[in-house]
Amino acid sequence: MLVPVFLFILGLVLLIKGGDWFVDGATGIARRFHVPELLIGATVVSIGTTLPEVMVSTTSALEGHGEIAYGNAIGSVICNTALIAALTIAVRPGKADTKSLKTPVIFFFTAAVFYAVNAYFIGDFTRIFGLLMLLLFVIYMIMTVRQMKNSPAETPAEEGESMDLRKALLLLVVGAALIAVGAKLLVDNGTLIAQMLGVPESVIALTFVALGTSLPELVTAITSLVKGHSALSLGNVIGANLFNLVLVCGVSISLAPFQLPSSAMLFGHNASLVLDLPVMFLVMLLLTVPALARGKLSRFQGILLLLIYAAFCTIQFVM
Repeated sequence: MLVPVFLFILGLVLLIKGGDWFVDGATGIARRFHVPELLIGATVVSIGTTLPEVMVSTTSALEGHGEIAYGNAIGSVICNTALIAALTIAVRPGKADTKSLKTPVIFFFTAAVFYAVNAYFIGDFTRIFGLLMLLLFVIYMIMTVRQMKNSPAETPAEEGESMDLRKALLLLVVGAALIAVGAKLLVDNGTLIAQMLGVPESVIALTFVALGTSLPELVTAITSLVKGHSALSLGNVIGANLFNLVLVCGVSISLAPFQLPSSAMLFGHNASLVLDLPVMFLVMLLLTVPALARGKLSRFQGILLLLIYAAFCTIQFVM
């Protein structure tokens, strides 16, 4: 039991460090080619912080553990929103840039509704479904790039913009490698721990694995909070949530289709349908609707989301 736990933790560490180096390298390369800072945050950083979820879900699906692939994506959305974003809002509420949030919010709920309809009425995540999710990802990226090109250029000449190109490429490659190895360790040993404890794989994925793969977003959020850029953290979380559905699920389902997990039950029904998906919609609505309507975030919002996350995790382990 100790060896799988140690390797599980090692996998988390590699994922965190790999994600950190990947984002640094990708950002360094983007800045060398004078890509606007806002575009970097909306695309490179969000994709970079979502890479652990991509690797874990893809590895899980290919190895026949569809429950981990499914639970990790949904669990990461809930964790990003009700824990990571909630913490930053509870500590330091700030303004929300409604103009820049509209596009990712609209795309997220479009993908989420599409995902939920498939889960409730079909229950089978086919390769065609995965490819459609990836198509949404491509459309979002094209729209985002066009939107940023029409925006005023960001202020240049920040400290991180002078990174040597060779160093940036090295960080990118090594970071990707660490993410791949960390994902493999996390999936293999997370599955072993679940089997030893008799806990369904979906529960492990929705809690421990989801939290582990969301650590890059947590690091980004804390860094943004310390530097007084809470709005940057909010944008990264919403972008990462969208990528969890269209990129993480899209890649894993396209490579290895699977059926809706049904091992965890609540009130005699599939827990994913009566708990996981409804909570995902609830926390995202609580985060985005007030932000878009009022243009600011409140401490009450953060505290309420944290309470919902605590209740969600408690139910997962007592049902």
